[in-house]
Amino acid sequence: MSQGVSAGARLDRLPISSFHYRIFWLIAAGMFFDGYDLYVGGNVLGATLQSHFSTLGQNAQFISFTFIGMTLGSLLAGFLGDRFGRRFTYQFNLMIFGLASIAAAFAPDMQTLIALRFIMGLGLGAEIVVGYSTMTEFAPPQTRGKWLAFMAFVVVAGFPATAVLGTAIIPIFGWRPMFVIAGIGALIVWYLRKRLPESPRWLEARGRDAEAEALMQAIEREAADGRTLPQPAPTLPLPAVPFSALFSRSLLPRVLVGSVTLITTNTLIFGFVNWIPTFFVQQGLSITRSFAYAMVIALGAPLGCALGAFSADRLGRRACIIGASVLTIVMGGIYPFVAEPVMLLGVGLLLIVGIYILTSILYGVYTSELFPTEVRLRANGICNMFGRGATIVTPFIVVALFRADGVAGVLALMIGLLIVQIIVVARWGIEPAKRGLEELDADGAERATRQPAPV
Repeated sequence: MSQGVSAGARLDRLPISSFHYRIFWLIAAGMFFDGYDLYVGGNVLGATLQSHFSTLGQNAQFISFTFIGMTLGSLLAGFLGDRFGRRFTYQFNLMIFGLASIAAAFAPDMQTLIALRFIMGLGLGAEIVVGYSTMTEFAPPQTRGKWLAFMAFVVVAGFPATAVLGTAIIPIFGWRPMFVIAGIGALIVWYLRKRLPESPRWLEARGRDAEAEALMQAIEREAADGRTLPQPAPTLPLPAVPFSALFSRSLLPRVLVGSVTLITTNTLIFGFVNWIPTFFVQQGLSITRSFAYAMVIALGAPLGCALGAFSADRLGRRACIIGASVLTIVMGGIYPFVAEPVMLLGVGLLLIVGIYILTSILYGVYTSELFPTEVRLRANGICNMFGRGATIVTPFIVVALFRADGVAGVLALMIGLLIVQIIVVARWGIEPAKRGLEELDADGAERATRQPAPV
């Protein structure tokens, strides 16, 4: 890594300013439509099932092909983002899922919709990796958890948004307008995000010092707004981290933690949350009433993300992950035995709160902090590849468990994964709260073999 720019230390000492809010909202706007497009399947599939456009088995295929695309998109985005930059990659993936979403609105049959969903998945998987990782490299360490968890809040706002829009639109106009909204919104954001700068940390890590220095000076002028900035903290130059360091004794446990937590979180969302409208329809509720129930429970998603945002820096990442896992286990154990509507909604709401505290911290905060800048997107892409890859088979497992044991069978799987997550995070998880990325880089690479970064 270059010694001349010190982009990390200079970014970390900036006061919160219009620069941070501009970066946040430009990234978050695209992430919102990523979240919308991701969650729209839960509402669409309930409608396609009832109208006989699809079968339960085809719904499982739809979800699986979403995650095949997302698995490949996550991995590809990691390598593209570390090689060609954050800016190129997030614009490319946003265009992919925007165009594919519009095309999906005109699908003549379920098999065509499934194929288009695979293409959407490529962009969706890439956006999750690049968006959070890019914001990680701009956010100050003292409040990085809050910024990133609030970005997760914006992403999962797509969940209640799809629930509200699905309730208003699908019973009258059908499911196709839901994809039109996603596609047009994504393409508008694609145009606006041309103003988003490259990451100075990435430029410096690639040895592009002149570009990094020019960009840092522009950022400092905007952040200072006429004030005198504090001096950056002194930093020691770090040698480059090769891709092979991810398999070292120092960084491999972080890959394990990132992979296990994302497998668990993806399975919670897409093995339970995304199936809620379908579960309700299969249990005999009308499509209108199932959407109404799902909309109430969906309010737990932004609430959980808000709690994650306020607690990530105060309590630390590991305490929040373990505590939210315990809450989810308890509520998941109670949920199958509740029949009275008010209790069903109350317990379901708390269950979703626990799941989305985890989502905000694991998706938004934790995994992006685990790895050095040179390999951040590739490592995050690998962890997301395992997380998304596990959910390729999850829909088929969910259908089998639901047919055999109802919702109780599905939740038993979720509880088992949460217990594994608690053990892994307690044993190998690190605590990045209020620590600079370069400090975490040095910690992680201390015992790893160092060599010049590959071109």
